[in-house]
Amino acid sequence: MPGDHDVWTPVTLVAPQTSDEVDATTDSTPTPAPRPSRRGRLPLVAGLVAASLAVSGGAYAVSDAHKTITLDVDGQTTQVSTFAGSVQNLLDAQGVRLSAHDLVSPAADASLTDGADVVVRFAREVTVQAGGQETTTWVTALDAHEALSALAARGGDVALVASRSGDRASLGLRLDADGPVAVVADGATQVVDAGTGAVDDVLRSAGITLGASDTVRVLSLASAGVDPAAAPGTDVAVVVQRVAEQDVTTTFPLAFETQDQDDAGLYKGESKVLQEGADGVRTVVEHVTTVDGQETSRTVVSDEVTTAPVAKIVARGTKDRPVAPKAPSTSAASGSTSTGGTTGPVMSGSPRAIGQELAAARGWTGSQWQCLDSLFQKESGWNPSAQNKSSGAYGIPQALPGSKMGSVASDWRTNPATQITWGLNYIAGRYGTPCGAWSHSQSSGWY
Repeated sequence: MPGDHDVWTPVTLVAPQTSDEVDATTDSTPTPAPRPSRRGRLPLVAGLVAASLAVSGGAYAVSDAHKTITLDVDGQTTQVSTFAGSVQNLLDAQGVRLSAHDLVSPAADASLTDGADVVVRFAREVTVQAGGQETTTWVTALDAHEALSALAARGGDVALVASRSGDRASLGLRLDADGPVAVVADGATQVVDAGTGAVDDVLRSAGITLGASDTVRVLSLASAGVDPAAAPGTDVAVVVQRVAEQDVTTTFPLAFETQDQDDAGLYKGESKVLQEGADGVRTVVEHVTTVDGQETSRTVVSDEVTTAPVAKIVARGTKDRPVAPKAPSTSAASGSTSTGGTTGPVMSGSPRAIGQELAAARGWTGSQWQCLDSLFQKESGWNPSAQNKSSGAYGIPQALPGSKMGSVASDWRTNPATQITWGLNYIAGRYGTPCGAWSHSQSSGWY
């Protein structure tokens, strides 16, 4: 199985020795040959693979002639003296076991000739990321650089994804057998000696500590977006992406509603707040994932009302207001007409409360009531017996003379409702509204 092939341990090749073989050669021990450049052997390997695929079926004749073979097992090259007649005989004699995904060139059943090259590449299963999708595949490359070059035929940017175990990362494949690698992490790029070729060792050399959710990918320099000038002599980049996951809580206000209630104790148009409203709170918890500080996903964990809104309750009057008597003639503004023995309405409450009720009956509430309150407070302090000794003005509205209020009712001297009714008629006829009268009083000192 591919897992049996340890990428970090050189294969020791030993040619079998029999008494006949010892007699037939003066040196039966394999003589290590200088290892050629891996890049330089790639065309040779490709040629051998092509040649092995072109051979027609059928067994090759077994030759018992002595021959010297160059055997390359996963980049470990040795010259072997052998009498093996086929590639398979040679591999068996050297203890090289093949699995279904491994590559041997020439084919295992091909015959051997003196001076031949036999190349074995063990297959390893890797995780490949392309087009945003991750898949697993088998590669027979010596290192990540070679694998990425072969996988580039798929189109687009291709990356090898390192597996994670705790704070360690592994690829099962050397990074680059020929040179250093670029390490990209935390916005910086540094060149690191590949050393053993293990991802974990390279990251340790670069001083990179992985978080629990961080990802490690191996890409070509171009796919990683690394300027070659910033990483001279490198072909492969190890890219660390900082992945952070956290639950984020956000609160939103929930507006309260207003509920009306009928109140027979209040006059129509009057209202009273029975309960103040209060906004509620809606709490949303989301699981947010960021990669290198950029949000990549957001999933709702919970969404609930954590504080219910409190409704505002308003009592609104349903009682009809008393109708104030009107002046018997159009001379209400001057108040010169007398009504003889008529009397005004009898109303309970303070003069100011009566004034507010009579003003509201005319629709003078809010700011208009405030203006009227200020005006009569200034004129008499809402005192129905108030009299100006110098001018003779009398009553709450300070009518001059006070007898003008007789146009409303004969009890003008003592009935606050009669006095206020006259005053409201006077204001309506002369100024239109209490605020008009108050504005004149402020500017002129009288109204």
